[in-house]
Amino acid sequence: MKLTRRQLAAVVSVFPAVGGFAAGIARAQTEKPAAAPADELQSARERLKANSDLLAQQQVPMATEPAFRFKV
Repeated sequence: MKLTRRQLAAVVSVFPAVGGFAAGIARAQTEKPAAAPADELQSARERLKANSDLLAQQQVPMATEPAFRFKV
């Protein structure tokens, strides 16, 4: 399956939103109301690390169009 960078960005941005919404509803019914700021920071770092690892596994050929154009 070949994806451009724009298509890959669209796919990556859609799945967390959809999955996060459903998971958020389930979590709201089972978890305590609020976490400590340190816990939120740690979980945000873990999510960022997991997402960066997932993106690093994707093969993007050099011929793929850039996300922007340089204008002179």
